[in-house]
Amino acid sequence: MTKSNLTPLCVFEQFARINEIPRPSKREEKMIEYLKNWGISRNLETNVDETGNVIIRKPATPGYENRKTVILQSHMDMVCDKLVDVEFDFDKDAIQTYIDGEWLKAKGTTLGADDGIGVAIELAILESDDICHGPIECVFTRDEETQLTGAMGMEAGFMSGDMLINLDSEDEGQIFVSCAGGRTTTATFKAEYETLDDTYFYIQGSIKGLKGGHSGDDIEKKRANAIKILARFLYKEMNKYDIRLASFNSGKMHNAIPRDGKFVIAVKNTEKENIRIDWNIFTAEIEEEFHVSDTEMVFAMESTEPLAVIKKDIADRFIRAIQACDNGVFAMCQDEALAWMVETSSNLASIITTEDTITAVASQRSNVMSNLENQCNTVKAVFELAGATVIQNDGYPAWKMNANSALTKIVSDTYKKLFGKEPIVKGIHAGLECGLFSERYPNLDMVSFGPTLRDVHTPEERLHIPTVQMVWDHIMEILKNIPEK
Repeated sequence: MTKSNLTPLCVFEQFARINEIPRPSKREEKMIEYLKNWGISRNLETNVDETGNVIIRKPATPGYENRKTVILQSHMDMVCDKLVDVEFDFDKDAIQTYIDGEWLKAKGTTLGADDGIGVAIELAILESDDICHGPIECVFTRDEETQLTGAMGMEAGFMSGDMLINLDSEDEGQIFVSCAGGRTTTATFKAEYETLDDTYFYIQGSIKGLKGGHSGDDIEKKRANAIKILARFLYKEMNKYDIRLASFNSGKMHNAIPRDGKFVIAVKNTEKENIRIDWNIFTAEIEEEFHVSDTEMVFAMESTEPLAVIKKDIADRFIRAIQACDNGVFAMCQDEALAWMVETSSNLASIITTEDTITAVASQRSNVMSNLENQCNTVKAVFELAGATVIQNDGYPAWKMNANSALTKIVSDTYKKLFGKEPIVKGIHAGLECGLFSERYPNLDMVSFGPTLRDVHTPEERLHIPTVQMVWDHIMEILKNIPEK
């Protein structure tokens, strides 16, 4: 397969243009301007609200004027992650894509198909002049990946449609009708430093090559978390030797499982060989522990230059908190029909050490809001006991299934008609903007689906090319079958 025969070509052409535009979360100004100018240049009604969300409206084709208005919605920002040895500036550089069999990938970075492919599908529909549809509103929200800022800040009445199709799901053939709610916990330790004498030896330990992944979609896959692994080693050693912590850095995004990380410690000269021996034993055990989920992890330990170290009481409390912090799946859904789905989880997402602070960020998710509160309190309590200052954001609500959804029936029926099989109608543990929309627009009928993506939020992110055509065909059939007002 080559780029010249990608189908539908109209979608992949739009996606290629989008990937030339920098659009990190919270820094989507170039993308907002692009979308605004794109709509205006085609004489389509285009508006941008104060938050930076963009809406482009397209009138119905002749004969479809009395159909209900359909909202197609995606988010314009992308998670920006790269391999540690790749030089790339997400604020300036274009994503470099290539084809590997039936998959579209990026060279050493995230692909941006989450949710750039949704944006591309919408733009292709807006530009097409040979499809049948009623009135359409194409909505592009900003900053979905960090705090759903776009959906939270959307002006009242910005959308006016009756039915909404969110194009931010990642498994073709699966129709999502509910999602988890979530919150983020940030714990900050005050970092005070001191200089040691020359009886100490300085060591850097690191890990890279972990699978990582989306902290909602992939949390049940039991993948290794770089922070938790490094903390395990430090906790074991601090109970045996005089370990002095200088720095600990790992993870980037609150909604990504950390794939790499490193620490710098000082140890007594007389103990450095024991530390190395313990490291070799420990890393062999970890490789065996995660031999199914993470087959390409790489450990390293080497000497480094002397650094000021964090005062022992602070560092020890920090290490104990990271060791104790809940991470992974907390509970599965209790309903028998949904017993396969994660209900509640937490992801220890990042640690950043500066000259003044050590900051830990963790994200909690649940489809049951009371259990979300409990999980948030569990994580908060650990850090409070360790003496950190803890802040939790307001988060976002869960999206509850609408058992009487007319849109779900249309989407399911058209899928079966097109492909000769039933779609899977289900909930998702990840957060979707539909949760916020359901609060602001309680009568809005919604579903979420999209082409198949794998390993989103990592440099291994890839898009299954054949499923883009399937989703395109499906949307075309849905638009033709939207009922009258």
